[in-house]
Amino acid sequence: MSGKRRIDIITLGCSKNLVDTERLSHRLAAAGYEVVNDSDDVHGDIAVVNTCGFIGDAKQESIDTILELAEAKRRGRISRIFVMGCLSQRYFDDLRVELPEVDRFYGKFDWDRIIADLGASVPATVKPYERRITTPSHYAYLKISEGCNRFCAFCAIPLITGRHKSVPIEELEAEVRLLVAQGVKEFNVIAQDLSSYGIDLYGEQRLATLIDRLAGIEGVEWLRLHYAYPAQFPYDILPVMASHDNVCRYIDIALQHINDKVLHNMRRHITRDETLELIARMRREVPGIHLRTTLMVGFPGEGDAEFDELKEFVKEARFDRMGAFAYSEEDGTYAAQHFTDEIPQEVKEQRLGQIMELQEKIALELNEAKVGQTMKVMIDREEADYFVGRTEFDSPEVDPEVLVEKSEGLAVGEFAQVKITEAMPFELIGKINS
Repeated sequence: MSGKRRIDIITLGCSKNLVDTERLSHRLAAAGYEVVNDSDDVHGDIAVVNTCGFIGDAKQESIDTILELAEAKRRGRISRIFVMGCLSQRYFDDLRVELPEVDRFYGKFDWDRIIADLGASVPATVKPYERRITTPSHYAYLKISEGCNRFCAFCAIPLITGRHKSVPIEELEAEVRLLVAQGVKEFNVIAQDLSSYGIDLYGEQRLATLIDRLAGIEGVEWLRLHYAYPAQFPYDILPVMASHDNVCRYIDIALQHINDKVLHNMRRHITRDETLELIARMRREVPGIHLRTTLMVGFPGEGDAEFDELKEFVKEARFDRMGAFAYSEEDGTYAAQHFTDEIPQEVKEQRLGQIMELQEKIALELNEAKVGQTMKVMIDREEADYFVGRTEFDSPEVDPEVLVEKSEGLAVGEFAQVKITEAMPFELIGKINS
């Protein structure tokens, strides 16, 4: 096709945004366009930016990307700029005024309007869940719901995505079967709030039912769960995880804090004792489970005592995977309206550094305990000196990788039995077990 029929899509932010891009890409391709994702050489008719608007740094990245494309447009490399996603969903009117270089702004889910504005149409045979995978062909993200009803004090997600809306189980089964037929083996199950899956459709939590059914689909080799909410956690998912070999013993659950006062101010609807019981029960019912969490430092009201309590919690809980970030005030949130962001940024950064330093030591100790073990590893890519893979305890992009000594029989997209020979805080080294 000529460059005038080429559309470059740049995706920023989380894996949920990536799924949206994949669905738009499939529709555009079906409508007759050449679609390129995250190209280093953006040119042609249109550049589409799928923006993130979650926190300040993500907003700035989105703005910077748009400005870079505006310069490319000025130089004649592209003809038009379309902006979609979370940032434009939330700041639609402001952006139209501040960024006149952009030709069209769209919300988060205006895929069909983009195509209509191009004067094209999507064939009626295209199903809602069909998409063009942009990840390596052996794994994909499976978005099972959109939106959130929790309204945590610091979080703007409900203001962007709206109320929680689950995808029906039958539609998700059809999507997984289609992706398996295309060669996908690993499914990273994602949502803003896994714990609430099904309530809006079925009147009760149905995460366990969904995962049990997906695990029974032939060809599904790994299912991994991301972004559960701790309050009203669906405990019936634990026996499902324990009973299926292809449901990874892994869960990503953002706890944010442990101090009762801070948790209350955050509007997390859970206490310290309930959090400790949740962790204990997950580890008791699913032996060997790896927990990934996210913590926040510097939320209003977090004094030295509250932060010390958080540090002790990190030492005692010994999370297998942990990220952290410093609080930043978000327009329109409960915290912005009811609290003063009074903790200096340098204090927040110091606390963040301390928390992550603690976690690095813990991560090293936990990884060192794996030396000598033989683990099932998915091979993701080949580098000059080694293959790079992941265990069931490692989600793509965010978790540790396994560097595997080159050997006959290794292939990207395939599993291998790897003996771990060396450990670092955020990487393992191994070789094929012979």
